[in-house]
Amino acid sequence: MSLLFLIVALGATTGFLSGLLGIGGGIVMAPLLLYVPPLFGFEPLTMLTVAGLTIVQGLAACISGALTHRRYRFLSDRLVLYMGTPIFAAAALGGASARFVSELVLLAVFGTLAAAAAILMFVPMRQDSEQPDVNDLGFSRGRAVLSAASVGLLGGLVGQGGSFILIPLMTSFVGVPTRIAIGSNLAIVLLSTSAAFIGKAVTGQIEWLLAMPVVLTVVPAAYLGSRVSHRVPVLRLRRTLAFLISAAAVRIWISVLFS
Repeated sequence: MSLLFLIVALGATTGFLSGLLGIGGGIVMAPLLLYVPPLFGFEPLTMLTVAGLTIVQGLAACISGALTHRRYRFLSDRLVLYMGTPIFAAAALGGASARFVSELVLLAVFGTLAAAAAILMFVPMRQDSEQPDVNDLGFSRGRAVLSAASVGLLGGLVGQGGSFILIPLMTSFVGVPTRIAIGSNLAIVLLSTSAAFIGKAVTGQIEWLLAMPVVLTVVPAAYLGSRVSHRVPVLRLRRTLAFLISAAAVRIWISVLFS
């Protein structure tokens, strides 16, 4: 098996989960890229390379998934406006700064974000409608801006749009129903992912030979996942996302603590 073929397979898996759960997919793609290639006899990829590939995967998944979720009227333009602008600016700064941070620190930041997101996903929501009205959405604007700026900066550092922690922040801190959080999240994170992508691209942090197969695989996979998402109950979506984030957080912290 070639490394390119393996990365294509990992991209397809991550792309489907991206569309299904409304995440850029970095929380899944990064651990897979870090720990799966050595299992097949390949040299481990560096965290800097993984961060570059992950941001490319996230960009492709966000574009494909956001367009599909919009068709089902679970994407809030107001939410995207209030959270998209600060997350774009903060992610650009984080993405360009990553080259000055050690690999162990990047892993620790990633692991901390994942652990925080997993905890938030287990916080139950009192009223979480299966079919919320996006036109009647109310939320805290201040909390939305604060959440977006914080996630953008830290997510940009580790090559993540930050969607895996933005969804639990939106549902538990900003007060957004899960389906609208999932539907809007990909559009919000598209902005932060684009900013981080620009930061990494202009500073030479992306391995383009490995990145192009990821793009070709992720787009159709994310579309398929988005089509399936609206048929899955909200509680099952939350539990699936919580499980994936928890597993990634545990694996990353094992690497941090025992490296």
